[in-house]
Amino acid sequence: MSTSTPTRGQVERTLAQRIQALYRDQLGHQPTKVICQLSEQNVVIVMEGSITAPELLLAHTGRLELAEQVRSDLDDAIQPQLKALIEETLNVTVIEILSDATLETGRTGIIAVLTDTPTVRTPTPNHKARRRTLSDTSLTPKSA
Repeated sequence: MSTSTPTRGQVERTLAQRIQALYRDQLGHQPTKVICQLSEQNVVIVMEGSITAPELLLAHTGRLELAEQVRSDLDDAIQPQLKALIEETLNVTVIEILSDATLETGRTGIIAVLTDTPTVRTPTPNHKARRRTLSDTSLTPKSA
């Protein structure tokens, strides 16, 4: 029995869920929202609510530099696991991970540069075109 290739959307959702679980398991803090988008040989990840309580406490008590250093150290510590998770999920090698977080907004942005474009199933263009054609013709006024 062969497994079908997942769609782009399925892969993006699976990756987002696995990243949320990784952050929850490793940092004891789950981002409120994780969005993943595949783009050729890149994966763009945006996490909302990604800043942990200790980082927020440091930032709110005037220790912004220390909070930023803690964030940077946490990113460095979790990066190898994140890289392995992306590689396992997409079945491609990650060349580099670029990331940055903003304490003010609680967002983290990550770009994973990949060796190859992941294999995903995309809907056939004919299916969408056929659907569009049918709906377009039903809106055409009939002559009297």
